[in-house]
Amino acid sequence: MTQVKERKPEWLKIKLNTNEDYKGIKKMMREERLHTVCEEAKCPNIHECWAERKTATFMILGGMCTRACRFCAVQTGLPTELDWEEPERVAESVEKMGLKHVVITAVARDDLKDGGAAVFAETVRAVRRRNPFCSIEVLPSDMGGVYDNLKTLMDANPNILNHNIETVKRLSPSVRARATYERSLEFLRRAKEINPNTPTKSSIMVGLGETKEELIEAMDDLRANNVNILTLGQYLQPSKKHLPVQKYWSPDEFNELKEIAMSKGFSHCESGPLVRSSYHADEQVSAAKANM
Repeated sequence: MTQVKERKPEWLKIKLNTNEDYKGIKKMMREERLHTVCEEAKCPNIHECWAERKTATFMILGGMCTRACRFCAVQTGLPTELDWEEPERVAESVEKMGLKHVVITAVARDDLKDGGAAVFAETVRAVRRRNPFCSIEVLPSDMGGVYDNLKTLMDANPNILNHNIETVKRLSPSVRARATYERSLEFLRRAKEINPNTPTKSSIMVGLGETKEELIEAMDDLRANNVNILTLGQYLQPSKKHLPVQKYWSPDEFNELKEIAMSKGFSHCESGPLVRSSYHADEQVSAAKANM
């Protein structure tokens, strides 16, 4: 793949806001020895979410991923030992931030038989004990595609199950490591089978060389597996070692994709250049439930 030659378009420029709310959340994360995907994945919305919305996506199970996906900035290597005190630290931080909706994601832990499902589930329960009015969204890896691992997590009753297919079927083998397009669809379908009332959600990056027709096919595949919410955002190359950007999709093209997605029957679609899986997640869930 070759790098896109043109400079980043104007619509990808963001205004940084490092006010006291941002600094306070950053300080708390370090004091509690917590990781956030906001930082690890170099999310372009971190200043908006931390400084203005006071939201964050917690990344549990350590900061080292066992996979090396070619789009992702999260560190890859040998993982650390499990930290069974982490669930309570996350729950306490959610309480301190006064969150009404929290997203909990994790690095892939292929070194663990359960893929980290037990710690994931305990984090959900810990957050709910301390924050009974906070809705909880989980964003796991495929946890090896093992049904029992998914059931362990779903038995903790998260309010929403989010799992990203990331890209279209043709590009999946060259973009993702170990995960497969078909396994992710199966993971989403099984989550809905375990708890039909739990909304499911997935995300697709654009700009990796996919066509509009392939994106529509991916939408159809997600709907065929009863996925309720879709997010679409522009892929941005985190470093020269990662996959290059093939195209910058325009805001008008994102609006068109949203219209197509809603016509397919998604209860909600968030689509835009800076949209990420957890962007405005609280609003996504509320809108989706109103349309389910």
